[in-house]
Amino acid sequence: MKIILASSNQGKLRELKAWMEDFEVYAFSEVMSPFEIVEDGKSFKENALIKGRAVYKALDDENAIVMSDDSGISVNALEHTPGIYSARYAGVGATSQENLDKLIQTLKEKNIKKTPAYYTAAIGIVCQKGEFCVHGWMYGDVIDEKRGDRGFGYDPMFVPLGYERTLGELDESVKKELSHRSRALGLAKILLKTLKD
Repeated sequence: MKIILASSNQGKLRELKAWMEDFEVYAFSEVMSPFEIVEDGKSFKENALIKGRAVYKALDDENAIVMSDDSGISVNALEHTPGIYSARYAGVGATSQENLDKLIQTLKEKNIKKTPAYYTAAIGIVCQKGEFCVHGWMYGDVIDEKRGDRGFGYDPMFVPLGYERTLGELDESVKKELSHRSRALGLAKILLKTLKD
């Protein structure tokens, strides 16, 4: 089964391709010229489906299966922000490092050294049979400093529940087992197998 990923985020693409190894997976930029998709939804689900829908329409192939992802981190003490704005927390076009630095700075300004937070992943699937979405979550704490250089995004400041080290310090295999995206992808794989039949 050929799946087109509606993402240009290299960290996400690496994770998605590793998880979907029993499928033929391509980034949409590998099969067409990349284009900008305006994510103006009010939830992770809405944004995931906006991306999936846009790529499916551009492919103009009714047999295509497009998988999209929208994910982010929510900090309880900051009224669950950045949430759906995680990728642009420091402004439109901000780098992952700038977003990470802004969240650390925000915690420091509020004298918060450590506080509960959670990651959300919404995986959208758009195909001839319809539009579907599954979710996964990972809970833990954010800290007011960067530790480790593994993972991407906010990983170096996120300590998963039951651990003392950040995702930036933990082995990639631990993240694959625990992560919000892994949990959502586990459900997406079940869904894809039913769509295949």
